[in-house]
Amino acid sequence: MASSSAAGSVKTVQSPQPLSPEELRKVHAYWRAANYISVGQIYLYANPLLREPLRLEHIKPRLLGHWGTTPGLNFIYVHLNRSIKNHGLNVVSVAVPGHGGPGLVAKTYLEGTFNEV
Repeated sequence: MASSSAAGSVKTVQSPQPLSPEELRKVHAYWRAANYISVGQIYLYANPLLREPLRLEHIKPRLLGHWGTTPGLNFIYVHLNRSIKNHGLNVVSVAVPGHGGPGLVAKTYLEGTFNEV
């Protein structure tokens, strides 16, 4: 199914069936991992793996990032990435730093590209 826009033709990809249980498990695991890493970036100075009981001094007094934005960006990213891989799409995703920055960092860390730069 294709629709046209001012930029030209846009291809819409529709999945004929819902995700398989295994695909759903992987997508959900990736989303949870990205959210966990994001929460640590937003709220914690130290002890991100909670190897000791959480104490007040582990928590940042001034938060950088916004939890309300991050899970949604992580959700969009994981499904966009799945669609790109499954359908061989050529896609550029643009997100700017700001409230959702921790989510972007989390995903690049999980992919292994964060340490390349």
